[in-house]
Amino acid sequence: MNAISTKTDIISNWQKQHEILFGQQAIKLNHTLIDTGLFTREALGRLIERCPPEELGLVSRRTVDGVQSRMFGELGETSGLDAIDAIERGKIWMNIRRVMDWAPEYRSLLERVFAEFENRVPNLKTFKHNLGVLISSPKAEVFYHADIQGQSLWQISGSKRVYLYPNNSAFVSPESIEKILLRETDEDMAFKSWHDTYATPFDLNPGEMTTWPLYAPHRVDNHDSLNVSVTMEHWTKPIWNTYAVHYGNGVLRRTLGLKNLSTAPQGLHVYSKAALAFAWKKLGKQETGDVIKQRGFRIDADAPSGIVELA
Repeated sequence: MNAISTKTDIISNWQKQHEILFGQQAIKLNHTLIDTGLFTREALGRLIERCPPEELGLVSRRTVDGVQSRMFGELGETSGLDAIDAIERGKIWMNIRRVMDWAPEYRSLLERVFAEFENRVPNLKTFKHNLGVLISSPKAEVFYHADIQGQSLWQISGSKRVYLYPNNSAFVSPESIEKILLRETDEDMAFKSWHDTYATPFDLNPGEMTTWPLYAPHRVDNHDSLNVSVTMEHWTKPIWNTYAVHYGNGVLRRTLGLKNLSTAPQGLHVYSKAALAFAWKKLGKQETGDVIKQRGFRIDADAPSGIVELA
C-alpha cells in the first residue's frame, strides 16, 4: 500500500492566520491525500467490500407526484467497483463510515492529519477522531444539515459546491441540535429558500479541503462528475462542553418542559447537564442503532439508474 511520506505536509499551503481561524471561520486549504494511494478507484472498491454493513450508508432520490424525497438503500451482493459504476450513472450518495475502526491503514492517515493540526494550532487538543469516505453521483445533493463534531471535508475527485450558512439560531435552532444529539432524527433540518441569501458558496476541487465552525449548517451540490470526498471529525473539550449543554437542555425540555435554556459552553451548568446526558443514555432513553429504519432500494450494477427499488 502506498503511503504519504512523513516528510511531506498533508496540508500544503498552511499560513500563519489559519491557526487563529481554525474552528472559528470557514477556511479552504490544499491537501495531498490523493498521493497516498488510499483513494484510487480500485482501493475504494476494496474498501466498500470490506465495510461492515452497519457502517455503509446509501441514499437516493425518488419523485412521486412531482415531490422529491429521500430513500435509503443497501449494497446487496454488488461488488465494490460495480457499486462505484452504479453511483457514477445514478443519483446515489454512499457514506462509508468509521473507516479507521476496521481499516488500519486509514487510521494511520487519520492520526497523521490530527497530529499535523495540533502541531500547527496552539493549544489544540483533539480526541475521538473519525474518518469517512463519501462516493456520490454527478449532480447529487446533500440536504441542509448540521454536524455535531468538528468537521472537515476533503475533495479527492470530481468537484462540488458547498453552501455554508451562519451558525446562529436563525439558521440552526437549539431544538434542532437537540433532536440530532438525542438521535430523534438524522442531521437534516428544515430549509427555507431565503437561507441562500445569506449563504457563503464555494467550490471544492480535487486536492482541496475545507473546515468550518461547529454547528454551521451547510448543504452540498455535486457538479457533473462522480465525486469522492473524505470527511474527518474530531472533538475538543469546548466541543464536548457544547454537546453536553445541548444534550442536557434536550433532556430538560423533554422531561420538565423547560424553555429559554442557556447554551453557553462554560459554567457550572455544563457539569449538571453532562450528568443529565449520561443518566439519559444510561437509562436507555436515547435511540440506539441506525436512525434509518427502512430501506427502499438496493444497488444494482445492471439497472439504468444503478438501483432497484424494494417493495
